[in-house]
Amino acid sequence: MARIPLAEEAEMDGFLKEMHDGADERDWATRRVARAFDAHPEFLEQYLAFYYPWHSNAEQAAGVAKLSPRLKELVRLRIALLNGCQTCQAARLAPETIPEEQATGVWADDFAENPDYSPAERAAVDFAERMAVEHHEIGDADIEALHEHFDDGEILELMMMAGQYIGFGRTLAILQLETVACPIPPR
Repeated sequence: MARIPLAEEAEMDGFLKEMHDGADERDWATRRVARAFDAHPEFLEQYLAFYYPWHSNAEQAAGVAKLSPRLKELVRLRIALLNGCQTCQAARLAPETIPEEQATGVWADDFAENPDYSPAERAAVDFAERMAVEHHEIGDADIEALHEHFDDGEILELMMMAGQYIGFGRTLAILQLETVACPIPPR
């Protein structure tokens, strides 16, 4: 059960109604997010107007974004696994740049050695994972190691996008707008 009231579907309008009704009926998470943000629809609309263009390098981010949508999608998918966000793991926001076996390969334990990903992609995913699980342990040497692959602007974009992915997935989990599963105990 969501931790904040969900709007009644019949009472929704505007952006949230379009978001809700535009989602596939099986996409209950998107539909629940639309209902939850009835308390602040303008915020969600403006947030997503920032998020999606920067993730895909479209609209206002076109010609300004420094990192490829592929790299950002790999980072997003790894963070989705770490957050335990089923919705984020299932979504493919850059399917034209990442074959499905690479999208799911980012979750593998041997990802760091997989030659299907560039050294820069592996470094970005590793850094984003560290941001998600041990950000207080990141030091000067870690930032310097990123400079092997990225300039300062790219590093800033990497960190800001990773922060978006970490925060939004955790928001869904905290508000219980995300799938909550009970694992089957081992025999």
